[in-house]
Amino acid sequence: MSAMSTYEVLIVGAGPAGLTLAGELALAGINVALIERRANQDLVGSRAGGLHSRTIEAFDQRGLADRFISQGQKYPSLRFHISLNIGDFPTRHNYVLGLSQNHIERILADWVDELKVPTIRAAATGFVQDSSCVEVALADGRSFRAKYLVGCDGGRSLIRKAAGIAFPGWDPTTSWIIAEVETTKEPKWGFHADAAGTHAIGKGEGGSVRMVLTEAQLQLGSEPTLSEVCETLTAVYGSDYGVHSPTWISRFTDSTRQAAAYRDRRVLLAGDAAHIHPPVGGQGLNIGVQDAMNLGWKLAQVVKKTSAENLLDTYHAERHPVAARVLRNTMAQVALRRPDDRSKALSDAVSELLGMDEPRRRIAAEVSGLDIRYELGTGHPLLGRRMPDLELATPGGRQRVFGLLHGARSLLLNFGNPGALDAGLWVDRVRLIDAAYGGVWELPVLGAITPPTAVLIRPDGYVAWTGDSQTGLDDALTTWFGSPNGVGNG
Repeated sequence: MSAMSTYEVLIVGAGPAGLTLAGELALAGINVALIERRANQDLVGSRAGGLHSRTIEAFDQRGLADRFISQGQKYPSLRFHISLNIGDFPTRHNYVLGLSQNHIERILADWVDELKVPTIRAAATGFVQDSSCVEVALADGRSFRAKYLVGCDGGRSLIRKAAGIAFPGWDPTTSWIIAEVETTKEPKWGFHADAAGTHAIGKGEGGSVRMVLTEAQLQLGSEPTLSEVCETLTAVYGSDYGVHSPTWISRFTDSTRQAAAYRDRRVLLAGDAAHIHPPVGGQGLNIGVQDAMNLGWKLAQVVKKTSAENLLDTYHAERHPVAARVLRNTMAQVALRRPDDRSKALSDAVSELLGMDEPRRRIAAEVSGLDIRYELGTGHPLLGRRMPDLELATPGGRQRVFGLLHGARSLLLNFGNPGALDAGLWVDRVRLIDAAYGGVWELPVLGAITPPTAVLIRPDGYVAWTGDSQTGLDDALTTWFGSPNGVGNG
């Protein structure tokens, strides 16, 4: 390979997943750059419409949550077939934050700029990889080299295809037109069902009208026109409401697919490049951001050689099942929207079940991301789950757990006798704090749990170990943060 600009990590795609990953890597001191085909960060249309609880928590762990909250609108309920209230969930962020994707990207881009991550504005056309690096070619003739490449370039991912990673799943059965327009007549607001399916019209930004229209027949390929919007509106509502001046018109389907592997040697996938599904429930952007949170600290440790390369295998092992669940629940929601009589009967039965507390809590915890549990073994119920954002008493004063994670560094919290635990040779990677908390420890769905004596928290906020002595702690530290001498074994 010829001499060229070199980075430790290149990320193709500066959407929410790519931007979040860039920020995570920069916090860890990694020399990272974004490659984005758009000439600037502007996004046509509002696209995705909000942030779920676990994603807001993830941003809170980096001190970013208020940037989003200050510009969004809080809603007490999320949607899985019907509205499910989450106001009783044990989190500071027991709501959905209504905020369009263009604002989400702008806030993330500002954060990434503060962290001095460069963005290369050109389209990637392909890559080659060998045992030591990846070389990425751009449409303008330039090439860049990196130790690792991450494809965050959407459902039609060039990186995934070039890596030869299979994308199995289910072909589309239904299509929808989504449009942001202006109208001369006031439309029928809210949801509306007919023989074709369920439609929705709502108020968008700046006085615009946002509509999602189910098409009577599956349509694939070309983007819809304003004329098709008019025809579909007239067929459904008996009027096109004088629709005009479209900001954005697009078509989506219920195509549902997931990458067979999230990694091929030095190439990894995150966000829509790794999984696509219909946008019911608004989960896609959220799990993409959480993919990035899971991957960032692991990739940073491997690049620094403090951890062996096999740490990257845990990225697929942990995140693939999470997306698989989202694929399943979005397919279920599409099935529940079908207009035939049998589907309506099923819809009524499911609505009745979701009106009960236990089913509501379980499904809402899944959609919000608050019930994620990585398979890290048996033991304390916290193991593999998100650490609650407790307000702790520490030698440095009162501190929130999420505040202690702002630097994306792992935490070892000792609730037992001060000085009872030792971070040992991992002290440069793990922050040990003696802490006290007198309240109830509560998890979504599970409720109150027995407080652990000590807890090891990964940079992504998930609990890697609980215990009451040094027993087992050194093994957990080695597993997640590398060998004691700071050199990975891969």
